Amino acid sequence: MKKILEIFDKFKPCNIRIEKPYIIAEAGVNHEGNMETAKRLIREAKEGGADAIKFQTYKAETLASKDSPSYWDTTKEPTMSQFELFKKHDKFWKKEFIQLKNYCDEVDIEFLSTPFDMESANFLNELMPVFKISSSDLTNKPFIKYMASFGKPIILSTGASDLSEVYEAVSWIEEFNVPYALLHCVLNYPTLDQNANLGMIPALKKAFPDVLIGYSDHTLPKDMKTLETATLLGSLIIEKHFTHDKTLTGNDHYHAMDKEDLKIFLNKLEIQLQLLGEFQVKSLLAEEPARHNARRSLVAKRDIPKDKIIDSEDLTFKRPAHGISPKFIDELIGKKAIFNIEEDSILQWQMFR
Repeated sequence: MKKILEIFDKFKPCNIRIEKPYIIAEAGVNHEGNMETAKRLIREAKEGGADAIKFQTYKAETLASKDSPSYWDTTKEPTMSQFELFKKHDKFWKKEFIQLKNYCDEVDIEFLSTPFDMESANFLNELMPVFKISSSDLTNKPFIKYMASFGKPIILSTGASDLSEVYEAVSWIEEFNVPYALLHCVLNYPTLDQNANLGMIPALKKAFPDVLIGYSDHTLPKDMKTLETATLLGSLIIEKHFTHDKTLTGNDHYHAMDKEDLKIFLNKLEIQLQLLGEFQVKSLLAEEPARHNARRSLVAKRDIPKDKIIDSEDLTFKRPAHGISPKFIDELIGKKAIFNIEEDSILQWQMFR
């Protein structure tokens, strides 16, 4: 299992290697206020292969006004008010999150939760190695600066933002000299494939060449191709909503992955990483027979008598590469044969002086 601080510590901007990303199973509030369900989500995230499970910590009263319209697919989540929806799922607080942190330690998966107010940020600081900031708070200057003031790495999602807004948010984080990661995200539930816009991942890498870049996904899981592609584009952190049952009613169940989806993604990714190999140009051990047998040597084009001074008319090039390489033809021309050499002989340096 990867640790999130290791991802920050080992990150090198010049490294173009594609590798298995740090995977966050975003459970959010899919526990629906039930501790046993939350623990089940932790176990299944671990079973699926996630490195971390992340929850959300908020109180409806501090997150949304009572006049806060929905921005999700109301055919899947019929609640029309953000306040009403958040009120359904804001039962967990400090005591419950301490319990979940301890259970994550038992299961051996990292615990994370996104705070949505300063009170939750205060107690979550004692439980997490990094802070995650939601796309919805990207313009929330006082809150971003408050979380950066803890001195821990920041993971910031960039959904629904223009590049100028991302630069602005980053400037607030950089005031505190803490490392940060940016996650491409489309703040739309669900995100249609044609709106995933994964090209923003290399665009973020170009705009922030010294910054860890990742992806937070809201597309329907299907064959997990979206996460696979995001990884191949260089995402070092992948976050996706996670559930134990995709058939449940609710905003974060129907577009979430489950443990089987996560296994599919990791199996496909393993194949892709094998295909990619190392990002450096060198001959492989598997190519050694070809290096020796499919490459060519200089060969006697005709009989060469003893003491003959070699010229280009004496030479041709044929497989295998067991003799003098054709790249040394200029060095061989002008040398003298020290004995008779038969036509079609593979030439060796010891035949000449």
